[in-house]
Amino acid sequence: MRQEEPIDLWVYEREAFDAGIKLVCGVDEAGRGPLAGPVCAAAVMLPPGLEIPGLNDSKKLTDKKRRELYDVIVEQAVSYGIAFASEQEIDEINILQATFLAMERAMQPLSPQPQLALIDGNRAKDFGLPVRTIVKGDSLSASIAAASILAKVTRDRLMEEYDAQYPQYGFEKHKGYETRAHDEALLAHGPCPIHRMSFLKKFYEKHPEAPR
Repeated sequence: MRQEEPIDLWVYEREAFDAGIKLVCGVDEAGRGPLAGPVCAAAVMLPPGLEIPGLNDSKKLTDKKRRELYDVIVEQAVSYGIAFASEQEIDEINILQATFLAMERAMQPLSPQPQLALIDGNRAKDFGLPVRTIVKGDSLSASIAAASILAKVTRDRLMEEYDAQYPQYGFEKHKGYETRAHDEALLAHGPCPIHRMSFLKKFYEKHPEAPR
């Protein structure tokens, strides 16, 4: 059976370096889709050419592997930032704008400040520096893959803390995403303070009898 060639995760960064842009960060988010909890973003600047075995899109890794890589990334990164946009901000300005807000907050503490941001996806805003969006960038760029891991692990840990605060919802297992168990908990208990009310509209259309 033919093995797939390993993906060169430094193509986009190298293009920037070759163009004279030496300070490049990768930016990604975790938690755009859940019914509960904030959206988390991370920005990471890696030393050029750094090889981190197993680095890949956080969604393709086991939880154990993500947490191991988290420690490696924060130890070896030139600089990194992690930030949130809250459930209230998501409800007020919508999830896309809240994601951009979290990304902006994540980039603010980077030192030195990057000259270029590589951002996962196909949409971005004016962050005050040049931006390149990369569809599936978390599988194509080392910097974005690293950011995806920091964002995912940080958000998962926060949702585990919320599970202790609101044990009836099972946040430790589903991290706020919609599952049958999560829906059943909402039917039994209604929402808690970390639920995104704008994300519960379809749930309440389907279950108008559910407590609010």
